[in-house]
Amino acid sequence: METIDSPADIRRLKVEQLPQLCGELRQMIVEETSVNPGHLASGLGVVELTVALHYVYDTPDDRIVWDVGHQAYGHKILTGRRKQFSTNRKLHGIRPFPSPLESEYDTFVCGHASNSISAALGMAVAARLEGNEKRHVVAVIGDGAMSGGLAFEGLNNASSSPNDLLIILNDNNMSIDRSVGGMKQYLLNLNTSETYNRLRFRAARWLKEKGMLEEGRRQGLIRLGNAVKSALSHQQNIFEGLNIRYFGPADGHNVVEIVRLLRQLKDMKGPKLLHLHTQKGHGYKPAEDQATIWHAPGKFDPATGERIKSDDRNQPPKYQDVFGHTLLELAQQNPRIVGVTPAMPSGCSMNIMMKALPERTFDVGIAEGHAVTFSAGMAKDGLQPFCNIYSAFSQRAYDNIIHDVAMLNLPVVFCFDRAGLVGEDGPTHHGAFDLAALRPVPNLTIASPMNEHELRHLMFTAQLPDKGAFVIRYPRGKGVLVDWRCPMEEVPVGKGRRLTDGTDVAVLSLGPVGNNVQNALCCGLTGISVAHYDMRFLKPLDEEILEEVAARFDKIITVEDGVRDGGLGSAVLEWMSDHGYHPTIERLGLPDRFVEHGTVPELQHIVGIDTDGIRQAIVRLMKA
Repeated sequence: METIDSPADIRRLKVEQLPQLCGELRQMIVEETSVNPGHLASGLGVVELTVALHYVYDTPDDRIVWDVGHQAYGHKILTGRRKQFSTNRKLHGIRPFPSPLESEYDTFVCGHASNSISAALGMAVAARLEGNEKRHVVAVIGDGAMSGGLAFEGLNNASSSPNDLLIILNDNNMSIDRSVGGMKQYLLNLNTSETYNRLRFRAARWLKEKGMLEEGRRQGLIRLGNAVKSALSHQQNIFEGLNIRYFGPADGHNVVEIVRLLRQLKDMKGPKLLHLHTQKGHGYKPAEDQATIWHAPGKFDPATGERIKSDDRNQPPKYQDVFGHTLLELAQQNPRIVGVTPAMPSGCSMNIMMKALPERTFDVGIAEGHAVTFSAGMAKDGLQPFCNIYSAFSQRAYDNIIHDVAMLNLPVVFCFDRAGLVGEDGPTHHGAFDLAALRPVPNLTIASPMNEHELRHLMFTAQLPDKGAFVIRYPRGKGVLVDWRCPMEEVPVGKGRRLTDGTDVAVLSLGPVGNNVQNALCCGLTGISVAHYDMRFLKPLDEEILEEVAARFDKIITVEDGVRDGGLGSAVLEWMSDHGYHPTIERLGLPDRFVEHGTVPELQHIVGIDTDGIRQAIVRLMKA
């Protein structure tokens, strides 16, 4: 490892040395992530594949497009970032996911699943149109990401566009939790003889050398070969049905064998797919045994595998856990309630209901758009779905929310976890845009609780009759109340609350960031009288509060954990203008740029929505 500063150094090794390199790379990933937590198990599962790809292909001129990026730590280390890897996910350090903004070896942004085939196909077509016939393009996609609709759209286009794309299917039967659905079962049963593939490849090469394999004849022979193989094996191959040559499955942890396969496939014309079986967490037994937990385990002892846990006694719970327990309580009382999540049952804590009421809980795989429309279908015929999606991933279902839920005002409760700044996962995962994106959509109620009690009250309210489409957003991590269980009460829709009274400045906040406002008012504002309103709802706005604020204050601050343009601050500005009021308003929120990665406190400080930033804004406004 100490001699590898770029893929060119790997290519100087003998193929017999690659297993040793893989062992050292795997050990480095384990040791570094034990003290600087990140995504561990996914990267361990593709160590051999990563080494083989950079050994066979001339990166960065050849393109490797990773899907999601959880598995790319080995790639980062091998592409000139070994010495900087200790800064991974830290403020101003290496980015949490591959990005062309960081390295020429990172060919595309990959924080959300299922985009690799489409992006790689675009690169392959670009190379062909620009006359760069020597460039090879490889897409690496997991079996979990393959369930995403965009992956099928890419496959469909790849089957009909002239290209030499290689798709590598990293099949470990996992996304974060276990893979689900028909594609999972299909891949478990899919198999092709290695001897068959070798003979077919040799025959194709011989025909090409004899000048007998022009494009039209090649396509015809592929279709004939697919039909013969299906008849003999009694097995249909969805990829070859799309005229994408299929190879595999092969052992994804035999680096020498992967090199041999990649060399065979490297100059083969037409789209092709190499199916590799891997094990998430491979080579580190604790991660092999509990891959879901070790997806992102936090700090741990690399020698023993013992995870270093903080003392959570007398600490507030995570918002996701309050959601999970509350959902089960509501479902036990209301038989119409069902739970839906796109591949995140553990991440959003819907696994609590899944364990108790499995027949009423649905993990639909990495398919956010489907999750929404599936929920809409159930709601249309009398059920009450709670559809939990991470805020950043809800962007993938924007049309479904509008067309399939809001248009009919169906009673679907959207619970957007990880809303606002999420920390070390960075700009691909910040839940920055949901408020601004959804505010113009008719029939949506949009709310955000300031604490765990408010979350329970809003969830209870949302499932009551005639509430229609309801959005509840809350952040990643812990809340503020140790004693979070409380009797659930109905919250009047569109009604906020005044938490503190004052005479000089009014602060209007939405959601948990209101706790930062409360902390700002506790000290450091001598001589300034501040009124604080928890708006609770972005839509509908509490017009009684706005009338009160407009009549009493000419200085107003709005605070939200979302983009400043289009959210709460913009809504308040619009209302004031529409009603003939012209106060001075300062809007605090995320700026018009993608916010980097770092801890949540660090990022809140940078964008000015932490306690200190709010205090400074109040003082600044008073001096204006």
